[in-house]
Amino acid sequence: MRRCFIAGNWKMNKTVAESLALVRELRGAVSMVRDRVEVAIAPPFTALQAVAKALEDSNIGLAAQNCHFEGSGAFTGEVAAPMLKEVGCSWVILGHSERRQYFGETDEGVNKRIGAVVKAGMLPIVCVGETLAEREGGKTLEVVTRQVKGCLAGYSAVQGEKFVLAYEPVWAIGTGKTATSRQAQEVHAHIRMLLKEQWGAGVADQVRIQYGGSVKADNAAELLGMPDIDGALVGGASLKVADFAAIVKAKG
Repeated sequence: MRRCFIAGNWKMNKTVAESLALVRELRGAVSMVRDRVEVAIAPPFTALQAVAKALEDSNIGLAAQNCHFEGSGAFTGEVAAPMLKEVGCSWVILGHSERRQYFGETDEGVNKRIGAVVKAGMLPIVCVGETLAEREGGKTLEVVTRQVKGCLAGYSAVQGEKFVLAYEPVWAIGTGKTATSRQAQEVHAHIRMLLKEQWGAGVADQVRIQYGGSVKADNAAELLGMPDIDGALVGGASLKVADFAAIVKAKG
């Protein structure tokens, strides 16, 4: 049985002081789901160390929003995976559509970043998803297939069984539009089929696949009720304690 995993991606929001205030509220709001739902948050880099300390003895894990594929070096403005591990991160979000759209990240780059994350002793949340033009052109499954295969190429079943994937249709991120539960389930089932081809049915059945894209309290229960949707990667709603807590509790 796959344990539901809800992660909040704060994106480029919240100062350190604001982050700590949000965490103080959030701890109490999601504490009752400790055994049923795994919870993590991804604050901006500047707040990670302070937030890690504030999360001690809680049921909330810490994620980073990205990392470089090298462990150190002359890469001004970048953050290495070992640095994230040192400050308390367990997860790193990789390949988010905003990183692909605005910063030119590719499947090959995500593939290399996964290696850095694993080497540092953390786990990746690997994002895939199609644009509106690709969906309207009937290319959703083609695009997602290319992304999944490109990002995961070369990784073994032993490594992959603990990875998390996140299907995030680009047209539904920050737009208020959400894939229907049927649309989301179709893509999630396709991703699981791809994982079965690469790593076998046993591993494919263990890998958790989140849905992301305007997830809110009022649509979370229906989405999370789909057989291949194992959680959510939440954007804007993760910045509001009541909304995020409601999503966390939606799994029943």
